[in-house]
Amino acid sequence: MESAYGRRGAWGVVAILLLTGVHLVRGGTEQLTAAGPPQPLAADAPAPVASPLPARPALPGSAPLSVTIPAIGVDAPLTRVGLDADGWIEAPPPEHPGRAGWFAGAVTPGEPGTAVVVGHVDTPAGPAVFHSLGALTRGRAIDIHRADGRTAVFTVHGVELVPKDDFPADRVYASTGAAELRVITCGGPYTRAGGYSGNVVVSARLTALR
Repeated sequence: MESAYGRRGAWGVVAILLLTGVHLVRGGTEQLTAAGPPQPLAADAPAPVASPLPARPALPGSAPLSVTIPAIGVDAPLTRVGLDADGWIEAPPPEHPGRAGWFAGAVTPGEPGTAVVVGHVDTPAGPAVFHSLGALTRGRAIDIHRADGRTAVFTVHGVELVPKDDFPADRVYASTGAAELRVITCGGPYTRAGGYSGNVVVSARLTALR
């Protein structure tokens, strides 16, 4: 696949690979607490119609350096991830549980289209960067700090738990023409044999620039 500044499409293939890649974020604890990581509320699921949020004009491409989500205490460096030799999306290194990854096969955050950031919910060592992602709610901000010195501010318009075995790739990764962001980690019930059964998917739209 070409770099983040090359080909932008092929989500019919990439979305499935991405889903599989997020499954690689499966090395977790049996459950860190009785309840496990926070799970999304039904009230914060994406609306059945397009997001009503006004879209800020998109930006030219620039590599993202870090992600900040103040509402859940995330302030993490971003590592470029791609496809491994088997065609799976690489997960961020488990030895760095506080790091997230941006998928270089899609647009960079702030460009027109759907950018994708992934991260572990936990590792054998404990909670990881996106352990609290399921607690995020509509209206919260996600800041992406870029190499061009700009900070792209995205506003959350949907938080949902989707099953790994029936992942709605066409809907999750569809381009609206605006600059969109998806932040994904594992979620749902956990079993030792199968890992987490679902993915937490946060949908956000570029609404400001700093």
